[in-house]
Amino acid sequence: MVHDVSFHHLYLLMPNRLADASSPYLLQHKDNPVNWFEWGPEAFARAREEDKPVFLSIGYSTCHWCHVMAHESFEDEEVARLMNEAFVNIKVDREERPDIDQIYMTVCQMMTGQGGWPLTVLLTPDKEPFFAATYLPKESRQGRIGMLDLVPRVASAWKEEREKVTQTATTLTQRLQQADRHTPEGNQPSADDIAAAATQLGRAYDATHGGFGGAPKFPSPHHLNLLLRHAHRTGDEEAIAQVTHTLRAMRQGGLFDQVGYGFHRYSTDVEWKLPHFEKMLYDQATLLRAYAEAYQVTGEDWMARTIDEVVTYLTRDMQAPEGAFYSAENADSEGREGAFYVWTADELRDVLEEDAVPFVFDLFNITEEGNFLEEATRQRTGENVLHQTEPLKAVAERQGLSPEAAAARWEEARTRLMAAREERERPSLDDKILTDWNGLLIAALAQAGAALDEPRYVALAEDAAEFIRDTLTTTDGRLLHRYRAGQAGIPGQLDDYAFYIFGLLHLYEATFKPAYLAEARALVDVVEAHFDSDAGGYYLNADDAEELITRPKEAYDGAIPSGNSVMLHNLVHLARLTGDVELETAAARIGQFFADHIEKQPTGFTAMLCGVDLLEGPTTEVVLVGDREADDLQALAHPLRTTFAPRTVVLNAPPTGEVDALAPFTVAHTQKEGQATAYVCQNFSCEQPTTDRDTMMTQVQSA
Repeated sequence: MVHDVSFHHLYLLMPNRLADASSPYLLQHKDNPVNWFEWGPEAFARAREEDKPVFLSIGYSTCHWCHVMAHESFEDEEVARLMNEAFVNIKVDREERPDIDQIYMTVCQMMTGQGGWPLTVLLTPDKEPFFAATYLPKESRQGRIGMLDLVPRVASAWKEEREKVTQTATTLTQRLQQADRHTPEGNQPSADDIAAAATQLGRAYDATHGGFGGAPKFPSPHHLNLLLRHAHRTGDEEAIAQVTHTLRAMRQGGLFDQVGYGFHRYSTDVEWKLPHFEKMLYDQATLLRAYAEAYQVTGEDWMARTIDEVVTYLTRDMQAPEGAFYSAENADSEGREGAFYVWTADELRDVLEEDAVPFVFDLFNITEEGNFLEEATRQRTGENVLHQTEPLKAVAERQGLSPEAAAARWEEARTRLMAAREERERPSLDDKILTDWNGLLIAALAQAGAALDEPRYVALAEDAAEFIRDTLTTTDGRLLHRYRAGQAGIPGQLDDYAFYIFGLLHLYEATFKPAYLAEARALVDVVEAHFDSDAGGYYLNADDAEELITRPKEAYDGAIPSGNSVMLHNLVHLARLTGDVELETAAARIGQFFADHIEKQPTGFTAMLCGVDLLEGPTTEVVLVGDREADDLQALAHPLRTTFAPRTVVLNAPPTGEVDALAPFTVAHTQKEGQATAYVCQNFSCEQPTTDRDTMMTQVQSA
């Protein structure tokens, strides 16, 4: 007997088009009954041919609510049937295509006043948006429309009210394009804007728990970087105290994985106790920089330990065999968030030595009823997130232990817990390698390695940079954005260039290898050629990239700094190193282009204001003449690397003349009496050259 099988039911028996994708996020949806397309000409041609709107779903592989919506709707046959009949459906990994995400997230914020992921946008076949939302349930509830109601309504409106739909799309697109044609109105940002941001952060500072604002509470490392620069500029000790308190609270809280190390994405409460459990590479990178700079300022050993613990996590769980680093670890395992990380009291008793139980329970606030609340329901699960509310020393004293004995007892207990945890189902790993996020980590590792005089960290940064140079750089010197499973692809966007250049400049100052400086300078030329505009600032995508409905320029510093913020810093840094004043002019144009935004909301641009701090000056330029490997030159370099001096740049001029072409002004700099020699300059005025480290540092600190 022959049975009539509909296409929809036949389709359920096989993977959809996403089976050929490279993105781990898209591959998570390859078995959905939804007839997904990847973003590209085929999908929009199909939409025009079939006269259907486009259902655009944007997310990423470690997004908890993306998984929830997928399970509720995209894996559901009824919802999938409606979607396949009404729409051409497109899935986008926001980490692979930040340009698409940026455009349509802005639309969502314009339409709803909020944003987030999963991002749901309905488009015309010409890519113009007419509806936007974030997570949508299967069925309507609590004022939020569900997919079973939304899809038929849109299908009806597309047929019966087409003119109204297209007018909405045209109006939204015009508003978006107008916003991206921003005309600068402000003056050049200055130290006054830095002070204004510090003041606003001070008002938002949580004096009890550290951090800024209420729940959910995000790490916001560039706020901390800026406060340290403000303190360096003004002597504001309170700013340093805010940074130190915040860093300690995050390290002791549930935001930090006390057993396996590394930072989770954010805290769902004000106390840093209950995290959203995903681990992102960019958080590790930006927090490493914050801890490294704070260590330079305070010299507190626990900051150095935190840095080493994060590096331990990265090399153990996030480093690819090729040397670069993967993108993220999921929050979910065993079908729920946090399952890998939380413990019942009985589970802890089963793993720990008997005499360690009271100490660990006291140190990490373990209770029988548990402290973990599921983010969605806010209901207790009977499980605990390990978090400290007191320093180890205080708990040790209460438990009758010396600090040394307490530290040893915890390390033995932690090792046992790690071994037990490895028996659990691990959260999934997003194993794509992104140029931009690796660029941030290269900078962080190089900076941490210099600050702590730890060559191992610098070597890790060099390995990652070598991978990007060899695998994610084209023969014509352009960057690619993503590598996975042996395949490199997607043209590089502004963040790829900006963050990798940032990494190269920090790597140069940590090693004095001229190749890093030369590579950074060449990539700046690419940015100028393909991302620049006459008005100032840089576009997110290149001039020869896919044409979208608008070409955005972004400066807001969110979870990661914006490409424009980092490029401003890069240009000033390179200008000071090489003496190329045109680079400084380009940096000033970025600041001026976004000055009115900064004036209105300085705390939204704290990474850019870190660059403004360098641009505003006064800066100190130090040229060290001599062989970079020689002991006498390393002796001069050491205090420059380990001291927090955010407006000081350091160039090595080897006798071989390797940097003469990059920094022609160094030709006249020679060694004094055959020894490594320091030239300290500020405001176009130079001190007498010296071979003495103490004299050099006096010149630097008095400049």
